[in-house]
Amino acid sequence: MKRADIIPQKIFTAPELLKRILQWKVLDKKIVFTNGVFDIIHQGHIYSLSEAAKEADYLIVGLNTDASVKRLKGESRPINNEGARSLVMASLLMVDAVVLFDEDTPLALINFIMPDVLVKGGDYTIEQIAGAKEVLAAGGRVVINPILDGFSTTGIIEQARKG
Repeated sequence: MKRADIIPQKIFTAPELLKRILQWKVLDKKIVFTNGVFDIIHQGHIYSLSEAAKEADYLIVGLNTDASVKRLKGESRPINNEGARSLVMASLLMVDAVVLFDEDTPLALINFIMPDVLVKGGDYTIEQIAGAKEVLAAGGRVVINPILDGFSTTGIIEQARKG
């Protein structure tokens, strides 16, 4: 049975998400968190999200808001707005919850939800990962997933512009 009607129900505000997390924790479920812009979904994203989902029972994806993306990547980004990016992310099978954050890093959001596992792509070190120190101090784990070579949103955009 295809349940497209549940896709928007996987998009949360931070307070709504905290309520859901508390429900999951009552059931002794483990929470994994990862984040990113996820502007144009490609094979590298699917690989990374699939690997992150293996780390716990529920995968939460933090998405940068449009304003945050512009600050980090420039005025020409994002290509897809936060509503579209949230909907695409929520439609992925391995994703259980999507939440937007407006800061340049998800540190405040990570401190708010305190996942059991924090996952980032292999282009980071533990020292560079926002929230790593806090998750480790709370008894959680930090996982750095390898990056699938040859896939990048910036590369796709540059190739499209060359036409």
